[in-house]
Amino acid sequence: MSGTSLKQKVISYWNQEPCGTHWVQSEKYSRRYFDEIEDYRYKKEPEIFSFAQFSRFNGKRVLEVGIGAGTDFLQWVRSGAEAYGIDITPESIKHVEKRLDVYGLKAKSIQVADAEKLPFSSDFFDLIYSFGVLHHTPDTSKALSEVVRCVKPGGRAKIMLYNRNSLNTFYLWIWHALLKGRPWKGFASCLYHHMESVGTKGYTPNEVKAMLNIPGVSNLTIKRQLTYYDLHNFLQFRFRKYRIGSFISETIGSFMAWACGGNRVGWWLLIEFTKDKHGSV
Repeated sequence: MSGTSLKQKVISYWNQEPCGTHWVQSEKYSRRYFDEIEDYRYKKEPEIFSFAQFSRFNGKRVLEVGIGAGTDFLQWVRSGAEAYGIDITPESIKHVEKRLDVYGLKAKSIQVADAEKLPFSSDFFDLIYSFGVLHHTPDTSKALSEVVRCVKPGGRAKIMLYNRNSLNTFYLWIWHALLKGRPWKGFASCLYHHMESVGTKGYTPNEVKAMLNIPGVSNLTIKRQLTYYDLHNFLQFRFRKYRIGSFISETIGSFMAWACGGNRVGWWLLIEFTKDKHGSV
């Protein structure tokens, strides 16, 4: 599949259902609808707060790449950042416009744009943030180079990509490869075909380091983070509405995490770096 046709499939998938909206039952675009999206996200992913550190960027120029339904973006605005946001889907932009209006908030700018070609000047942002987005675009390496280009010298980037060698990926492999009699299918193939939009990728820390071996990148750190999904997704939501299914899934996930070294098999790669003050890209 060509990069262009793959990107169109990714756009179509997320345009139908912006990230985080699947589980919400309230009237679309209502305040209760947005409150439920926020409650669900941070109940499942509380680690976002310690990673993003929203309140530390008051008055700073922040770009979020891939705003989805706008839950994290709302935190940047609430925290007093000069907040810019992009997403490749018009539906996400519509969600965020309505969400800001519902809460009586204003952002600096939100627009439809491609992460592989950011519509901003070089050396422009104090922070670029992207959480769970860039592994969906066909050329993740290109998107990362755009992040580096647009961060100003002395500025920072905070990015989450999926960890291919995680418990959550292992569960996906069990359901879509092993139990279907195709154990030779690798983790990468299972992510590509069965994790959210087609073409989803997962990376190892060394692969991320290679992609970010770019002039200007310094102080790179990559932390693997065990998540709710590693601990609870063994049954892949199939039987979790039943109490015994949820108990079994959590028990197995907790044991697997303990046996495999905890964060070493976490679903998230939490990536941070700064841009070298002595040069731009």
